[in-house]
Amino acid sequence: MPKQEITTSNLRQPNGHFSQATTIEAKGKLVFVSGMTARRPDGTIAGIGDVSEQTRQVCENVKAAVEQAGGTLDDVCRVDVFVRNIEDFAKIHAVRREYFKSPLPASTMVEVSKMVFPEYLIEINAIAVIPEA
Repeated sequence: MPKQEITTSNLRQPNGHFSQATTIEAKGKLVFVSGMTARRPDGTIAGIGDVSEQTRQVCENVKAAVEQAGGTLDDVCRVDVFVRNIEDFAKIHAVRREYFKSPLPASTMVEVSKMVFPEYLIEINAIAVIPEA
């Protein structure tokens, strides 16, 4: 069974780029992606002061981890997003639309007061289910 978005009229429709819930029959490989930040492979931080550029780098990092495990971003069923400023919601979701296609992963976004490095504006962890071949 492929990944499916779950929607119901008993819940308000999301105002961002995510589903109310996501379901997938768990036959395959589960991939738990640690919190990804805007670190580039060379160790520098992308987009200092620019949440859109940092979100793009974070999504690229999540993508790289899932692809190394044998999947694609289409296999991502859940993301948890930690941001320094919740007012950046629309900018973050604009970038997410470039990476996550329907059926969308379930998602939580919360504002946090600090991250490991003060330059980080966003961190995302993910769960993917890569179907059996």
